[in-house]
Amino acid sequence: MQSFRKLIKNYYYRCLFRYFSIYIRPNNSVVEINPSTDISVYFFEQVRFLFIGRDIPDFISRDRICSMDEVRRMPPDYFIMNGNIQHESNIQKLLLELHSCCSAQSRIIVTYYSSLWRPFIYFATVLGLRDKTMEQNWISHDDMANFLLLADFEPVLSNNRILCPVYIPVISTFLNRYCALMPFFRLFCIVGMLMFRPLGMRQEKALSVSVVVPARNEAGNIENLVRRLPMMGPDDELIFVEGHSNDNTWDRIVEVQRKFFANRQIKIIKQPGKGKGDAVRKGFESASKDILMILDADLSVTPESLPLFYHAMMRDKGEFLNGSRLVYPMDNKAMRFINMVGNKFFALAFSYVLGQKFKDTLCGTKVISKDNYRKIARNRSFFGEFDPFGDFDLIFGASRLGLKVVEIPVTYRERSYGKTNIRRWKHGYMLLKMLIYSARKIKFV
Repeated sequence: MQSFRKLIKNYYYRCLFRYFSIYIRPNNSVVEINPSTDISVYFFEQVRFLFIGRDIPDFISRDRICSMDEVRRMPPDYFIMNGNIQHESNIQKLLLELHSCCSAQSRIIVTYYSSLWRPFIYFATVLGLRDKTMEQNWISHDDMANFLLLADFEPVLSNNRILCPVYIPVISTFLNRYCALMPFFRLFCIVGMLMFRPLGMRQEKALSVSVVVPARNEAGNIENLVRRLPMMGPDDELIFVEGHSNDNTWDRIVEVQRKFFANRQIKIIKQPGKGKGDAVRKGFESASKDILMILDADLSVTPESLPLFYHAMMRDKGEFLNGSRLVYPMDNKAMRFINMVGNKFFALAFSYVLGQKFKDTLCGTKVISKDNYRKIARNRSFFGEFDPFGDFDLIFGASRLGLKVVEIPVTYRERSYGKTNIRRWKHGYMLLKMLIYSARKIKFV
């Protein structure tokens, strides 16, 4: 019986560890909060864990003890509350105390049991298949959302996990990896998982912006873009990345750099590789300001829209801002019907896979802080460098970092110069491959 209990416990914790590892990256610091006040530091597969309390998985070994003051002085990347919400007598007070230990980058992952499993958990306790504990709270997602609101936190991601908490060869994997994520079956999962972030961390100092403009065959739009682009921060810069144009786009870029030298910082880069994704990465690598923005050179999203993104970023409304062209009416020829259908399909599909709501994944206007982009770049190998568009490299990376995604509605205009570089069937097939690949890496694990 004792070895069977250990088998159940190990399988359950290994499942949780696998889910946590989607978001927790090598060398991240993690604090697990339990009713005890001790803090122990653990290392497992190059991932640094700080645990508060006694409920430590058997497969993690102890390293050293540290104090709560150290946590406040050096806030971790992640806090984990693994089931202890079930035992807390004052959840709101716990969350308020936790808020004082967070930085703006901290993320909190909470797991809690579904009330549907209450009789089964009680039965397993009676049979001695699990340790006897005194669960007094049975929390729903809505309950947790209310507690977070009261304690100045904001939900980022939520999931239901684990249909079968015991190991049964083949069956456990099938149920937990696939069935548990399906719309009907997920209602019966034992574990609710919620990731959230602290609010009230608004940036007080005005930050400057690097606007990156990938430009291929856009000669007729270059000067108009520079004239219309508003200043947002105190020391903004504009970065053109020219991508092997067949017209005189490069000459126009050189000309506007010389013409507007006295009024605006303009950097120009000849793209060594191919594709918008490569151009975006080259532009971001060259950027020197605090906030990074992408603006397409076709002016289908107007330069005048960018202050809306800046305003949202400065007021901490989100950490990854994604333009959405599917809210306001668009120009008649701005998007063809088949493109519209594809946009809506991929928005729904990627929302399901990534766990955050997207209405328009394919809008080229995206905004992120330079610090968060560097984190995405350092961990790019998790998904690989296969995104030719640049959009999904950022979307996947932001989701894995647990960044709060907010969509900014923009008006989509018909291009006034040149032809689109989009190849709907070829690029649609590439998007479908990326969708399947990302689902295997971040959803069905």
